[in-house]
Amino acid sequence: MQRVFITGASSGIGAALARQYADEDACVALIGRRLVELQALQASLRNPAQHRIYVLDVTDHAALAAAAADFMATYDGIDVVIANAGVSQGTLTEYSEDLAVFERIVATNLSAMVATFAPFIAVMKQQQLQRRPPTYPMRLVGIASVAGIRGLPGASAYSASKAAVISYCESLRVELRATGIRVVTIVPGYIDTPMTRVNTYPMPFLMPSKRFAARAVEVIRAGRSYRVIPWQMGFVAKLLRILPNFLYDWAMAMAPHKARVPALPADAVSPKR
Repeated sequence: MQRVFITGASSGIGAALARQYADEDACVALIGRRLVELQALQASLRNPAQHRIYVLDVTDHAALAAAAADFMATYDGIDVVIANAGVSQGTLTEYSEDLAVFERIVATNLSAMVATFAPFIAVMKQQQLQRRPPTYPMRLVGIASVAGIRGLPGASAYSASKAAVISYCESLRVELRATGIRVVTIVPGYIDTPMTRVNTYPMPFLMPSKRFAARAVEVIRAGRSYRVIPWQMGFVAKLLRILPNFLYDWAMAMAPHKARVPALPADAVSPKR
């Protein structure tokens, strides 16, 4: 039975991935801050009793490590770890009070990804030595965003954190290349989730979360190093990478900017997924 650990599982992409893996008869660790939502998700999954809930904030690294240890002890190891938890809020550098929001976003989207993967790597290496070939392929999966391809106005914290996620996963992928552990970077475009439904601007190539999850699991299983989903946004991402700065700046100046809201307490930053 495949063992899967998913952060940010309360809703959106994380919940869709949990459903996809549960439908494939995996046992899934559901990690999030909202107990009621996690309980509802667990109850909706195939074979609810074989999944475990861990209520925590991923910026609490000790709690995250404890959850990882408990899950591995309960199911005698791990196969797939998906660092999906993420938050977003409009920020502007000129407002000093936005610095705390910026730091919270980076802590959740980037540092917590490192803390999510860290407890599993030694166990995965040991499993790789013990199983030739392994029963299930071992994967560390980082969920990035097309916002990490080029900086988006009004979303500097989110764009910076997701750009860092892409680079971090690339570094980790090379570090673990000889171990048999594959690091997979998934870059979502616009996915239909509770958070994107409040957007008032056009969202090209909007994809249902269920379809995204099915495609993402295929990519994870295949061990692809990097994939933008949907593929149309992958084409857009390639164009953005090569677009000269003056053209990009001109286009973004006319595009809708993510609105800044007054600085909120750390626990009130909006969940992205």
